[in-house]
Amino acid sequence: MIFGGSVWFGLSRGIRLLSDANVVLAILLLGFTFLAGPTLFMINGWTNSLGQMATNFLTMSMWTDPVTGSSFSRDWTVFYWAWWIAYAPMMGLFVARISRGRTIRELIVAELVWGSLGCWVFFAVWGGYALDLQISGALDVSAVLSAEGIPATVQAILGTLPFSGLVTAAFVALCFIFLATTLDSAAYVLASVTSRSLSGYQEPKRSIRIVWALILALVGIALIQLGGLKPVQTSTIVVALPLIPVLGLLTWSLMRWLREDFGTDPRRDHLVIDTPAE
Repeated sequence: MIFGGSVWFGLSRGIRLLSDANVVLAILLLGFTFLAGPTLFMINGWTNSLGQMATNFLTMSMWTDPVTGSSFSRDWTVFYWAWWIAYAPMMGLFVARISRGRTIRELIVAELVWGSLGCWVFFAVWGGYALDLQISGALDVSAVLSAEGIPATVQAILGTLPFSGLVTAAFVALCFIFLATTLDSAAYVLASVTSRSLSGYQEPKRSIRIVWALILALVGIALIQLGGLKPVQTSTIVVALPLIPVLGLLTWSLMRWLREDFGTDPRRDHLVIDTPAE
């Protein structure tokens, strides 16, 4: 109902308001955890982890563990690789739609710099807080995870914070809004590409947007009933494989358009108006 309602009201009155609320609530929750938790440990952990990632990025990206044969690289590295390949065309259309009027440079900086920074801060704060609980002995996070799974572990971690009831409610609300904004973009793009004679300035019909919202909801429920995360991982990898050549075509098309618009020099002006000398 949340994401269906925001899709119904469109970009400016629905999706935008929900996204703004999402960002504000996320910043407040992260800021509270950062101040209430082991602040110095989080900063040190993030700095150390960033250095480790920069040093071992190529090794970790190509690690398949052929000796011991663990399933981590297949279940997570390959899964995320396939996830973003399957997600890229749809999110590219949505980001382009909401970025009208901005330059390509601004778009790249917003996606790669600010998007990555948001992920880093999230993992630094919540990951650092959970790791400190494990190291200090305040909560055996690993034991709870092994015995009861991810949802119970998240609930146990939130329960160690001050005002745990309020924090848990805010966290649950944030999860709902995050999911809703993700589905918003999916439903909006699907409605756009299945509409006839739709210009870049028009929004798809509300009826089409709602139909896609219902279809996405039903698909999600079906995947959960089939076994949760595993069917999602499998379906994502299957969908991603045929999209690899599509992404190649998109990249080639982009380079052609850039050459047509800017020639060999991307800094060349679009239009030069000579003023007559007085």
